[in-house]
Amino acid sequence: MEKKPLQDRVGLLADVAEMYYLEEQNQAEIAKAIGVTRSMVSRILTEARESGIVEIRIQRPLQSDSELESALKEKFGLKDAFVVVSNHRNGERLTRTLGNAGAQMLARHLAHQKTLGLAWGTSISATVDAFEATEPMPVKVVQLVGAMGAHNMEYDGHDLVARITEKLGGEAYYLNAPYLCQSPEIAKSLLETKSVRETISVGKKTDLALLGIGTTSPDYSSFYLAGYVTRRELDELRKAGAIGDVCGLHFDINGQPACDDFCERLVSIRRQDLLSIPMRLGVAGGEGKTEAILGALRSKYVNVLVIDSLTAKKVLELAETK
Repeated sequence: MEKKPLQDRVGLLADVAEMYYLEEQNQAEIAKAIGVTRSMVSRILTEARESGIVEIRIQRPLQSDSELESALKEKFGLKDAFVVVSNHRNGERLTRTLGNAGAQMLARHLAHQKTLGLAWGTSISATVDAFEATEPMPVKVVQLVGAMGAHNMEYDGHDLVARITEKLGGEAYYLNAPYLCQSPEIAKSLLETKSVRETISVGKKTDLALLGIGTTSPDYSSFYLAGYVTRRELDELRKAGAIGDVCGLHFDINGQPACDDFCERLVSIRRQDLLSIPMRLGVAGGEGKTEAILGALRSKYVNVLVIDSLTAKKVLELAETK
């Protein structure tokens, strides 16, 4: 009985929300119907949104730039490209836009009875959030990169695998090991454990990989800003020529492997195994990612690309000068 007032309050919030959003009654009509002031109705609607009773989703239509798509496919030999028109150079709006485009591209290429591999990162998280399966898809979903730790769990590979597996109704394979180890010996030891070895084996059979593209630029490196590497480690990567990475596999501006000693400390898919995956879908954009995206395209770690129009132009321009 003690919980009844709370239950009554929740019921009131839901009733008012339904009258306003579903029955399209205005606030004055609702106020008259339930016997409160119009300002009270406004406060009730605000409370309904803040408490999660009302969820608002805005489906912004995506516009693509076919000329830039053709230019990217021709320049880098891509299997497919989605250049989404956007005026945002950085920030959450750009990330959401890229995620929506990434979800559309993923839906285009993901087929039944396939294996989907996932890396980690903000663009991958946005893609998973935006992705909706129209029917159950019995795919295997495998984590390609070890766990990052306690920071920003929603961007971590383990959480991403769990979220998209739930949407697909598939089978999840987790990489229960840290992404970066203190020494190559520790990484090698973990890679030889049974559970990790089994997941790595499934990862080698991936048909489609959903990948982010990281940068070593201090201002834009999610890896550094989240505290996974120190500024000293980041500077050392840059001094060695690394401008970006895919699955922790760093490369220089020409797409050549860089920082082999760093890669030996990783619990992640290896270079040849990544390159053997038929569809390698990279989702990335923003002004701080231009060099990294160019390097990723030249490295061939990515052969299907989702990118925003502003960054796509910069990547093509940079390709002519570097």
